[in-house]
Amino acid sequence: MSFTKNFNGDQSRGNSLSRRLFIVGLGAVSSALSYKGWAGGPVRIEKFSAAGKSEGVVPLSKIVKSEAEWRAQLSATAYHVARQSGTENAFSGEYAANHADGLYRCVCCDTALYDSATKFESGTGWPSFWKPISRLNVAQSDDSSLGMRRDAISCALCDAHLGHVFDDGPRPTGLRYCMNSVSLHFVARAKS
Repeated sequence: MSFTKNFNGDQSRGNSLSRRLFIVGLGAVSSALSYKGWAGGPVRIEKFSAAGKSEGVVPLSKIVKSEAEWRAQLSATAYHVARQSGTENAFSGEYAANHADGLYRCVCCDTALYDSATKFESGTGWPSFWKPISRLNVAQSDDSSLGMRRDAISCALCDAHLGHVFDDGPRPTGLRYCMNSVSLHFVARAKS
């Protein structure tokens, strides 16, 4: 009978138990790293003052929270839209008809996303913008749900689903960033 030493220095038969513990331990470390947001790595976000002035680009760690944490932070509708890629009903959101001067920030992480200076009336029932406040602050991905191909827009820092972008907007970009009000929160512009 051969004996080997396991990780604790104790003698045992073979080393299969030690190998199993090592593999299980690697899995636990991998899960912990993913949960803490280390799996996604840093992103570059352009920060904006309350007056809408750029404060420069900074590297930040992706915000990663558990489903329970997001549910505790958001309303049921905001959770469905921002975390599960849902869509609010047209003309139901509080910002579709908002004409105040200010910034639209992410409801999940407060990243500046849109400036009211780029908001326009699209007639769709959702707040629409012809460009984001910074291309760094939003991410674009393919969305083939509902049997059609669209370009989904999300917050670059926390991956909150914001809405979609279409190519039927006004000049100068020709784009319509059609956003869900519940994915945003509006902050009136501060005097500079």
